[in-house]
Amino acid sequence: MSWLEPVELKGAIVTLAPLGMDHVEPLKAAVQDGEFWKLWFAKVPSPEQMKNYVMYAIEDAAKGNIAFAVRLNKTNRIVGTTRFYNVDELNRRPMLGYTWYAKSVCKTGVNSESKFLLLQHVFEQRNAIAVEFRTHYFNHVSRISIERLGAKQDGILRSHQRMPDGSIRDTVVYSILQHEWPAVKNNLLNRLANYCHAAPE
Repeated sequence: MSWLEPVELKGAIVTLAPLGMDHVEPLKAAVQDGEFWKLWFAKVPSPEQMKNYVMYAIEDAAKGNIAFAVRLNKTNRIVGTTRFYNVDELNRRPMLGYTWYAKSVCKTGVNSESKFLLLQHVFEQRNAIAVEFRTHYFNHVSRISIERLGAKQDGILRSHQRMPDGSIRDTVVYSILQHEWPAVKNNLLNRLANYCHAAPE
């Protein structure tokens, strides 16, 4: 049994369901809303890549790296995905990422609640020591989003990864530590209070 297991997490706005092959077609539709796979600094699958993207995530779940489909509660529409990856079971330290959403649900509370549900689960149910976030140096939207969660920057891994276009990525590393979770939780709950009465359609 892995430290992290597939589990459904439900909030007021979204439900996170373990990723399955039945999510391939809904995710194809979601990713076409915004076409974020065209951003050179992002790792978002194109519709043509979605089947393999989901298959790999399912295979990786056997190692305790759990991926989720993000579903709107009001409409049952799948609007994106997120996951725990590179899970360090010994040190109870997962990375949280591979997150992308349909453009129409950005800045609606979907990401805030998704991250809240994941962080609450891993800190309160699985007793995580820390949760790590990584993003491209030039992905300013992602960096702002991570910082708004309450994560603190640990540093920058320079010339860290080769991107599909051949460019070399500098990776910004953030984390939330176990003792920081209560304050981060309060921050997220306060932000979500502004969204829950107007959840996206």
